[in-house]
Amino acid sequence: MNTKYKRILLKLSGESLMGEKQYGIDEKKLAEYAGQIKEIADMGIEIGIVIGGGNIFRGLSGTTQGFDRVKGDQMGMLATVINSLALSSALNSAGQKARVFTAINMYPIGEYYSKWKAIEAMQQGEIAIISGGTGNPFFTTDTGSALRGIEIEAEVMLKGTRVDGIYTADPEKDKSAVKFDKISYDEIYNRGLKVMDLTATTMCKENHLPIIVFDMDTPGNLKKVMSGENIGTLVY
Repeated sequence: MNTKYKRILLKLSGESLMGEKQYGIDEKKLAEYAGQIKEIADMGIEIGIVIGGGNIFRGLSGTTQGFDRVKGDQMGMLATVINSLALSSALNSAGQKARVFTAINMYPIGEYYSKWKAIEAMQQGEIAIISGGTGNPFFTTDTGSALRGIEIEAEVMLKGTRVDGIYTADPEKDKSAVKFDKISYDEIYNRGLKVMDLTATTMCKENHLPIIVFDMDTPGNLKKVMSGENIGTLVY
């Protein structure tokens, strides 16, 4: 099978794991994601994954409810570990080996992350699920995924969302919003588009890590991106 990339970093949002639910993890959505991921792992692609934690706890919104920012962010990091364990379990059920790494030492829940261990896991055909953000407060999981994508030498970062790419405005609110096929990092800044936070975008720009934003909720889309089909939006 001819694939466009050999090694990727897939960023999933925590919210998307809620599926139809208001909170937590929707098992159906989880199994669907695991199926899509296994499909591209079977093509021989090496995969690193970073998941957000917004379906369980958001550090930033926690501060508005009286949580200390640092503690709130740490709670958010733990939420990403829960999601990562859930995804690794779903992948195992689908017959795909996966290993959970944590940015903070949480043995035996996950293995303490290091670039070399993660690469070694991927080279052995395991999926490296890297949790706990960067391990530091004040950084989002977007920044975490940019950092890990650069570290594991991924050729591209795929941001799986509910929308099928980047638009001039929020397509769920503005019907006249137009989709970009591709857009430069600088244009994202200049237009003030909410694709990722600025720290993450800057890291990708400085380290030449392209980003593809696409709709992960349509089964088969991940494989289409890997086969080089022009879906989603490329940020370069």
